[in-house]
Amino acid sequence: MQTGVRVIGVVVFVAGLVVLLLAPLLGSAVFDRLWSVEPLSYIGAVVLLIGLGVTSLSFFVPIAIAKYRGVDANGDPIAERWAQITQQYFDLFDHDLGRPMRRISGKERELRAILQALEKPVDPSVEALLDEIEIQTPNFRLMMSNIQVLVQLESPNGSIRRQPVEPSEVVRKIVDRYTTVAEQANKEITWWCEPSEFGLVYSDGSAIEHIVTNLVDNAVRFATSHIEVKLTRNPRMFFVRVWDDGPGIAPQYVRHVFDHGWTPEMARREEKSSSGLGLFIVQTLAKRWQGDVTLESVFAPDPDHHTAFLLGLPLGES
Repeated sequence: MQTGVRVIGVVVFVAGLVVLLLAPLLGSAVFDRLWSVEPLSYIGAVVLLIGLGVTSLSFFVPIAIAKYRGVDANGDPIAERWAQITQQYFDLFDHDLGRPMRRISGKERELRAILQALEKPVDPSVEALLDEIEIQTPNFRLMMSNIQVLVQLESPNGSIRRQPVEPSEVVRKIVDRYTTVAEQANKEITWWCEPSEFGLVYSDGSAIEHIVTNLVDNAVRFATSHIEVKLTRNPRMFFVRVWDDGPGIAPQYVRHVFDHGWTPEMARREEKSSSGLGLFIVQTLAKRWQGDVTLESVFAPDPDHHTAFLLGLPLGES
């Protein structure tokens, strides 16, 4: 229908243009006397404008209707298209930044090996610089991962697809990744699972990894000296408990820890030390997979001060 209207508009526009061009030649032959502007010129101009208006409306009206309905001119949902474009740009951004970061991390390990082979005292400032690189590399990776998950969560066509996952392996890899970071800060991280042969669950491995990574990262950052990660299950659910012996969370802040972008510095009107997205993403992902994350915290100066997050997710169906 749109094509037919456009064709009619173009035909009328061309007819008006032809009449307008021929007016000086035909006007005197058609009319007995001329006005200040020949009537044929009037007719041609009116027909031309009608054709132009019909053609323009055939383009702009469908676009306006599509925007009102939330779709583009091709009938694709605007939100879905925007999510796709955002994901494409982020993937490009992640690739361009991820490659040099991997090279920096690799060079840091090479430099450590060279310094150890020299068997000479190393300047403390050099050691501190290498430690800082090793500590910040996981933070950078987690930041990029958090942004990627945020983009995916905003996608209107996100779907739930359960796959077989071995949680014990996921947790073990995360703990191994953060063991070095913890050691550099003179902290210890341990983990265990019950039963020892944990078996499979049917969920999203990347979601589990992202949730636990954020929880372990927080624990390593705020712990005083020790972090514990425990994996358990019952007939319906499996649980990951991340505990640290840090100072705990002040009672007035507990209700806000899962808020989007919130950090304690906001309440004190200070500069934020983090994005405040990690725990928001943790809870959002858990709820998306029909689970939840709960917080238990005892605040210092209580001698039993600690913080523990408990992730619970369904085992799923085989």
